[in-house]
Amino acid sequence: MTITDTQNSMAQTLPAPRRSLYNRLDDFISRLSTRNNFWHRVCSLIWLPFAWKSGITMKRLGTDRFTAILPFKRVNRNWYNAMAGAALLGNSEVAAGMFLFKECGSDYAVVCKDMHYRFLRPCLGPAVYRIVDGDDTSKEIHDLINNGGEFNVDLELEIAQIIKDKGRQIRVGRCNLTFHCTPKTMVRERRLRRNRS
Repeated sequence: MTITDTQNSMAQTLPAPRRSLYNRLDDFISRLSTRNNFWHRVCSLIWLPFAWKSGITMKRLGTDRFTAILPFKRVNRNWYNAMAGAALLGNSEVAAGMFLFKECGSDYAVVCKDMHYRFLRPCLGPAVYRIVDGDDTSKEIHDLINNGGEFNVDLELEIAQIIKDKGRQIRVGRCNLTFHCTPKTMVRERRLRRNRS
């Protein structure tokens, strides 16, 4: 048995270092925020006041469909009574981020790197955000997670207006986003290295 083998066997028998209260609390709140809309709203009130005030809600319909609905309320409208561009644009990041956060789980830090929104027509009612090819995107994300390490993922959102009287929806915008996902363990290791140097 070589020295390296002895070191490896010792490393396997040593218990993992105890994580700090802050790290455990961070993971707990992350899991809680994706559990349901109630906890998402509570966490938004504290950390995302813009999303809380806008009233955006998330729904997962089956395994491959994810929807976020932005209500047509006064805070989201502009002076000529259409949905404000800033509300549509800002909530695109919230909707796509929540989808990605739900897929990655509490072990990843998710950051938006790039976003392009194309306005197609005025939105005069509640807006619905849908991930394009949600099932394929979900599989791609899980493959990237299984590979380990950091990764970038591109998401495409379609934004539609709900027309209540006619029972249909018309597309009002399209948004392309790039997110960078980093395992929280990697973030903590980098922070420790910075503090030591």
